[in-house]
Amino acid sequence: MSNRELRAVAIGGGTGLPKVLRCLLDSGYETTAVVTMADDGGSSGHLRRELGVLPPGDARNCLVAMADDPGSPLAQVFSYRFARGEGLAGHALGNLMIAALADMEGSFPAALDAAGRMLGTRGRVVPSTLDDVVLTAEDVEGAQVTGQARVARSAAPIACVRYASGSVARAYPPAIEAISEADLVVIAPGSLFTSILPNFLFTGITDALAATRGRVVYVCNVANQRGETIGMDAADHVDALVRHGLSDVLDFALLHDSENFPLPVGTDPVGAGPSAIARIATHGVECVVRDLADPGDPRHHDSRKLLLALREVAL
Repeated sequence: MSNRELRAVAIGGGTGLPKVLRCLLDSGYETTAVVTMADDGGSSGHLRRELGVLPPGDARNCLVAMADDPGSPLAQVFSYRFARGEGLAGHALGNLMIAALADMEGSFPAALDAAGRMLGTRGRVVPSTLDDVVLTAEDVEGAQVTGQARVARSAAPIACVRYASGSVARAYPPAIEAISEADLVVIAPGSLFTSILPNFLFTGITDALAATRGRVVYVCNVANQRGETIGMDAADHVDALVRHGLSDVLDFALLHDSENFPLPVGTDPVGAGPSAIARIATHGVECVVRDLADPGDPRHHDSRKLLLALREVAL
C-alpha cells in the first residue's frame, strides 16, 4: 500500500479560496491553490496596467492563508494595504513585493514560489494561466460587459462569461498537472462569474478535471452577490458551472441549509430546497446540505463547519 501523502487542489479566487486552503491544510493534504488571473480591479489591476505583471492579489491572499503562521509579522506585512500616499493608496504591500519578485526572479510563477518560501507556505500557489486575459460577460438582458471589475459591478445578473476576442487563453501546465494528480479537488466559494468560472475557460483545466482520479467538490456560496448572481438558487449556480465546461465533472455540491438555518433579512440566500437539489441531481451531482454559515458573518462560510463538511465528502 502506498504511503504517498494525499494531494488536494483548490480552485478559485477572491476571499473564499483562502478559507478552503486552510481547511485542506488542517486536514493533512499536500495542497495546491489554482488561482484566477482575470482580476483587473484595485491594486492588482493597477499593477497589470502599469507593470504588465499578472494580477497578484488573489495569489497573495492564498500565500498568506497557507503560511505556516498566517498571523506572523511577515504575513501581516504582506496583507498591509496603504490607506494614503500618491501612487500607494489602495495597494497591498504584498502585491508590490510579488511584482518586484516577478521582475527579480524572471517570471510570475517564480515570484509566487519565492514569496511562498519567505512566508513558509505549506503548499504551492499557481496561476490558472500565464496569459494576459480580458474577461467579458453577457448579462441576462443581453448586454455585453468587458473587464472583470465591471462584470463584478454589473447591475443585472450575469448569464455567461468568456475571454474577449483576441485574448490568448492557455492553461498553465503545472495547474493541469496538480489537478490530474489530486485526490480531492475543491472548487472554492467566491464570486461565481468573476473568481470561479474564469478558471474553467481553458480546455486543459476542464479536461484535467474530467480525467482526475480525485473527487471534485463544489462549495456553493452561502449568499448571492448584488448584481452578479442575485436571485440564483444552488441549482442555478451548478447550471452555470455545467454551461462553462464542467458537465459530468462534479461529484459533490456542498450547500448551506438555508431552509433550516435561514440567513438574516436583507441577504439573498442561495436556496438549497428540494427543487434545487432535484435539479442538481440531474447533473449526476450528490448534494450535501449542512449549516455552513458563519454566525458572525452569515453571508460567508464558517471555517469549522466547512472543514467538517469537506472531511465528510472526502472520505
